[in-house]
Amino acid sequence: MSAESPSSGSLGWFRRSLLGLTGVIVAGLLATAAMLTPNSQGLGTHQQLGLPPCSSRVWFGVRCPACGMTTSWAYLTKGNVVGSIRSNAAGFLLGLAAMGSAPWMLITALRGRPPLGYPNEVAALIAVSGVAAVMVAEWLYRVM
Repeated sequence: MSAESPSSGSLGWFRRSLLGLTGVIVAGLLATAAMLTPNSQGLGTHQQLGLPPCSSRVWFGVRCPACGMTTSWAYLTKGNVVGSIRSNAAGFLLGLAAMGSAPWMLITALRGRPPLGYPNEVAALIAVSGVAAVMVAEWLYRVM
């Protein structure tokens, strides 16, 4: 059980600040993805930000589990669900989670309490485990 539950009232300033900062960062990542042009190859979009090519592809000639995530977010922020999933299915799921969690974090930080109640830790663990399983399964499929 968390230290501050619905019965304990409003979150303190420190937790509100952390939630607000995290919400701004996640919203910033989504805004950055929205400004990028998705690479039609399904990966490499991150290079528009001045980042180098994926080391796994350069050194070993295979995609890493995160290859295509930036492209996936770029497609998702433009409403292209199919392109997002084709680029990286786990990236698509993380993008959806970011789209839902950024407003939740910002509203919670401003109000001092979550708009729809506190998150269920078991459900969050299942969701994170599911995304990780999708990431590993997709990566194994792509490299084999």
